[in-house]
Amino acid sequence: MHFDRTRIQQMLDQSLPGPAYFVVELTVSDSAVRPKVTAVIDGDEGIGIDELASTSRRLARQIDELYGEEATYHLEVTSPGADVPFVSPRQYARNVGRTLALKMADGTEKTGTLEEFTPDGIMLSEEVKEKNKKKLLPPAFVPFSEIGEAKVVISFK
Repeated sequence: MHFDRTRIQQMLDQSLPGPAYFVVELTVSDSAVRPKVTAVIDGDEGIGIDELASTSRRLARQIDELYGEEATYHLEVTSPGADVPFVSPRQYARNVGRTLALKMADGTEKTGTLEEFTPDGIMLSEEVKEKNKKKLLPPAFVPFSEIGEAKVVISFK
């Protein structure tokens, strides 16, 4: 059985619990025996297990209606892990105040506190090392077009 990724994407969008939630990533394997559908979703304020479970149930119901209940597949609906890079600008909004590690499009790297999120980019207070000390620079605008990858820096302090 071949699952149509575009159709699955539409069903997933319809299965989200509300406008505060969004799809981070959708993968549909090409396996003819037992395709795997993996949906990574997030929310403007995060996402809980109840929202993930209800999205999974709604999506499974729609897949069963379209492909028939005898269709065999594996469905995984999850949230992005803490170590997964951001793929949507919406993910920045809920991480204001946290430390980010950025890999810039030009290959350089920056680490600093996310001070503000705008539709075009972020304000970052970059940390730089200066004579064995860390110095925090004033917030500077970083456009999304210059960010290659962004991750939250996890601290266990």
